[in-house]
Amino acid sequence: MTRNERIFHAVLFELMALAIIVPAAALITGKGSSDLALVGIGLSLYTVVWNYIYNLYFDKWFGSNRADRSLAMRLGHTVGFEGGLIFISIPVIAWFLEITFLRALMLEAGFLVFFLFYATGFNWLYDKVQPFGKMRKLLV
Repeated sequence: MTRNERIFHAVLFELMALAIIVPAAALITGKGSSDLALVGIGLSLYTVVWNYIYNLYFDKWFGSNRADRSLAMRLGHTVGFEGGLIFISIPVIAWFLEITFLRALMLEAGFLVFFLFYATGFNWLYDKVQPFGKMRKLLV
């Protein structure tokens, strides 16, 4: 993946996730969607940077042929990626939403389950469809 495609991939991933997770979290928590959107956008910015760095090294270590990756490798990729997010997200969620650490942990657990399936499916579909290359051909 080129740098531009990595950025495109990360931004597309986050925008689609926010469109799903913010309304769902508002329903579940009873918090305002504007508060959840602010937390989501802040964590998404962190996630985009983490995504770029994590995937750059993942490709270096495990090869850049993403279309042929096994389900086991995709699940391992997702678990490693999410582990790096949990370290920052729980304290941020607790502080900004003014909830207990335990409640933030429970909310993060729900996000983790969602993103485990979402990330695996999104990345599989992205690798099969290759939208960046198709968009480039249309624009050039």
